[in-house]
Amino acid sequence: MSLARRARPEDAAEVLRLRQVMIDSLWSGGGAGQADWHAESLPTLRERLAEEDGDFSAFVVERPGRPGSLAALVAGSVDYRIGNARSPRGRVGYVFCVATDPDARRRGYARACMEELLAWFRARGTGHVLLNASPEAEPLYASLGFRRDPDPSMRLLL
Repeated sequence: MSLARRARPEDAAEVLRLRQVMIDSLWSGGGAGQADWHAESLPTLRERLAEEDGDFSAFVVERPGRPGSLAALVAGSVDYRIGNARSPRGRVGYVFCVATDPDARRRGYARACMEELLAWFRARGTGHVLLNASPEAEPLYASLGFRRDPDPSMRLLL
């Protein structure tokens, strides 16, 4: 049995807290306006977590001995893109949030969550899965079969 389980609507506040852990670890000043975006995001996140057959899912590990508290989170979505040789159906998975509380790291929680999310992607017929990796997390992803992609991505903030 896996340590990880699918996140439920009642986990939404903890999911947002762990997303903030990830943001803070990647970008300084990431917590600016935290209360505003958490409050605005919470209702939509609860709705999305309630969708059993939607294109979004999150998997979590509960913090041992602390009911209602989470130690780790992985979230991803399935997107449609016009098919290609690697993905004829055009279904692409994207992992956009992986977070573990600093005092709960190195216990296999992120791996357990990733394995569940990858199984979820496979069940939905995704041809491949994309993610952005920090240098610290790259060994975990490599051990799960991810390889560096020379994709020259760019970003436009709207």
